[in-house]
Amino acid sequence: MQTGSDGVRRAEVAVAAALAGARVILQARAAGGPGESAGSPPIAAEDKGASGDYVTEVDRASERAVVELLRAETGLPTVGEEEGGDRAEQYWVVDPLDGTTNFVHGLPIVGVSVALVERGRPVVGVVHAPFLGDTWVGARGAGAERRWDGGSEALRVASRDPERAVVGTGTPFRHKEVLPLYLAMFGAALERFEDLRRPGAASLDLAWTAAGVFDGFFELGLSAWDVAAGGLLIEEAGGVVTDWSGGPDYLSGDILAGPPAVHAELLRLAAGS
Repeated sequence: MQTGSDGVRRAEVAVAAALAGARVILQARAAGGPGESAGSPPIAAEDKGASGDYVTEVDRASERAVVELLRAETGLPTVGEEEGGDRAEQYWVVDPLDGTTNFVHGLPIVGVSVALVERGRPVVGVVHAPFLGDTWVGARGAGAERRWDGGSEALRVASRDPERAVVGTGTPFRHKEVLPLYLAMFGAALERFEDLRRPGAASLDLAWTAAGVFDGFFELGLSAWDVAAGGLLIEEAGGVVTDWSGGPDYLSGDILAGPPAVHAELLRLAAGS
C-alpha cells in the first residue's frame, strides 16, 4: 500500500485489532480441539434465531478484544455483529468470527473482518484468516495487499474472461423469503460462468476476489460487517462492488462484486433473475 496517509495509519490499527481477535479464536480452538468429529470437547454454540445462524462465546470474546483495541487507539464508535453499537459519521464495523458454523464444525475457513466506515462508505478494510495465516489490508486511495508471515503482495482482481470465471457465493439461509430470487441467480450464474464456490465466510470470499483467487462474488441478505472490509479491498484492487441494482449501497448486504467484466455479467444476471 502507499504509505503516509491517515487511512494507512488506521489500517494498521485495524490489522492489530483483527490479530487480537484472531488470537482469541486460535486459543479457543487449541483448548477445544479440532471439532466434535475428532472426539475433542466441541465448541458450544447457541442459535441466534435462524436455523444455522450460530454464535459462540468465542465470537463474543473475539469481538471484545477487537473493540477494546479500536476504542483505545482511535476513540471512534464501533458496531459489532454480536454486541451492536451506534453508527456515526465515522465508525468501525466488526465481524469478530465470520464463518461461525465452519468454526463449530472444525472447518478452518473463518475470518475476522474490521472496517472503518466514513459517511456511509468503507475507507479502511482488513480481513484476517486465523487458521490460514493470511491478512488482507487496504485503505481507500492507497491500494490493498495480502500479507503473510515474511511477505506481502499487492492485490489485483483477476482478468479471466467471464466464461472461465469461478465465482464465490453464499446462500441466504437467514432470509428464506429471497430464496426464489437467489436460486434464479444461482442457476443463471452456473450457466454463465465456469463454476461457483460456497466456502461459508463472506469476508474471505471477498478477500479472495480482491486477490484474484475468485473471479467474483454475489450474495443476498448479508450485513454490513460481512461486506464492508472485503468490499473496500476489491475496490482498491481494481474491481467493482455494488448492490443488486447496481447502486453503491452494498453495505445493505445485497452485494455483487468482481472485476469489471464479471461484475457487468453479475449485474445483467441479477436484473433477469
